[in-house]
Amino acid sequence: MVSNPTLSTPDSNRERWRTTATENSALNNWLFDQGSLTQRLTQLCRHTFRVQVLYEGWQILTNSECQALNIAHNSCGWVREVFLCDGVTPWVFARSVAGQSALQASGFNMEQLGTRSLGQLLFSHPAFNRGEMYITQIPCNQLPEIAQQQAMAQSHLWARRSCFIKNTLGVLVAEVFLPKLWQDIHHPMFNNH
Repeated sequence: MVSNPTLSTPDSNRERWRTTATENSALNNWLFDQGSLTQRLTQLCRHTFRVQVLYEGWQILTNSECQALNIAHNSCGWVREVFLCDGVTPWVFARSVAGQSALQASGFNMEQLGTRSLGQLLFSHPAFNRGEMYITQIPCNQLPEIAQQQAMAQSHLWARRSCFIKNTLGVLVAEVFLPKLWQDIHHPMFNNH
């Protein structure tokens, strides 16, 4: 499957990663939650929590991802794109990236995750420290087509990202909240497009 790696492209005025909260406290509760999103979703699932792998592989990272990881532009990295699902229903689109040289030097093997949650692994590994949370509204046309299909006709979706650091390794995790999550948990965001 070919991935559209534009999720983190910063060169557009339409997308600005920021650390300031929104005016919606119920939304901020999700966007700035420092706990494990996997654990939170698992507790809310009506069916079995599931990770659906969409893409995994080496590719050139976006300028925004390279900047967030503090590596040279056009660096190669490991990219993992998944849906976090309630059963077969995608609730969150996640894109996780790590620079190739730091990842290979660390011995941390993202290639062996399969359908296990990366977040669960990062939170269970005490050597990783989570950096500051950044949020934005992602234009849906910057998401891979398979994620765009989950947008329920919305033009922008709320997203957050943070970097998990262990020594010289940084793993940048971006999570895009899909409308079906808000609908299924009866969140006020479902009525606030």
